[in-house]
Amino acid sequence: MKQSTEQQSSRAAEQQSLVQKSLTTGLLRYCATALISLFTIHCSLFTVYADEISSKAAVVMEASTGRVLFAKNPNLKLPPASTTKLVTAMVVLDRAKMSDTVTISEAAANVPSLKETKLKAGETLTVETLLYAALIRSANDAAFALAEVVAGSEKKFVQLMNRKAIAIGASHTKFINTTGLPGKGQHTTAYDLSKIMRYALKYPVIKEIIGKKEAEIATEQGRTIALENTNKLLWSDNGAVGGKTGYTKAARHCFVYAGEKEGEMVIVALLGAQSREVLWNEAERLETRGFAVIASNEQPVVYFTKADYQKSSKFKVKNSKLKTYSKNNKAKSDRVSSKKKINRARSGKEENAVPAEESKETKDKGIAKNVAYGIKE
Repeated sequence: MKQSTEQQSSRAAEQQSLVQKSLTTGLLRYCATALISLFTIHCSLFTVYADEISSKAAVVMEASTGRVLFAKNPNLKLPPASTTKLVTAMVVLDRAKMSDTVTISEAAANVPSLKETKLKAGETLTVETLLYAALIRSANDAAFALAEVVAGSEKKFVQLMNRKAIAIGASHTKFINTTGLPGKGQHTTAYDLSKIMRYALKYPVIKEIIGKKEAEIATEQGRTIALENTNKLLWSDNGAVGGKTGYTKAARHCFVYAGEKEGEMVIVALLGAQSREVLWNEAERLETRGFAVIASNEQPVVYFTKADYQKSSKFKVKNSKLKTYSKNNKAKSDRVSSKKKINRARSGKEENAVPAEESKETKDKGIAKNVAYGIKE
């Protein structure tokens, strides 16, 4: 009888242990499922948001620190169009006085520009009025005229622009003209463009001009020209600081913009939007997203689209094949080596002309550091 009681007690204890294990296992499974669901929902929200950005490249940056808050293809090299004129303006302000006068040359007058702001050869304007025309109405002839008065020619001025880009950390940017008009070898990235705007805002004159909806300039001959800003967010965003638009057939619609809210400022850079409507819509949404990330101290989201990088990848594959072939063909490799030695000797002076800070900046990969670890500049 005693043995039977002990057996019953043992069975009861075993059953209780099994029930506890079952409950624990069920609870763990429930928690794991809940966590996975929450993670999936969190990621899917970001994925949906990211997929809604149709521009080829985009970056949202915290202006005070340079921290990236959101990015799509941040280092994809694309044409800058007229966003180029921000660097044009900085180089002008580094070397000229606002009151300096400029006489429009035949070459400047022949640069493609909008009919309503077209400058005539022989007209005289101040550096200040030309900056207004270039930054508010994106006048190409005004940008070209400024380059001539500062450096003597557009070619020499562009060298100063490229040095400026390197100096401010825009190491994936290269200019071939002052206007942003199409041309081989001219490119920037959304990340670089954000840096350019962040730096441009340190110039009070640029910040003032890009924040104006309208202005009127006059030549010394008495002709007045009305300017209306190409940045339509100045009319719709109460926190607008200012921005610079751009468009060419190759670049499509481009925009870099700064907005303020509750003491914070974010910079939005967009390259390769299909229309102005898309450009304004995505700029506003990305600005809102940037402020939300700052307020909630969220981690930044960065993603890349294979299709946009495909062309660049094909180019790398071709180069790789050429290098392999050269290694296997000793005679050809020797000839290539000899030519390289000759070219290095010929180009020595050009390499020495590059500022010392270039080598340091070109090694800086920037975006990986800021995005992956949230390091502030």
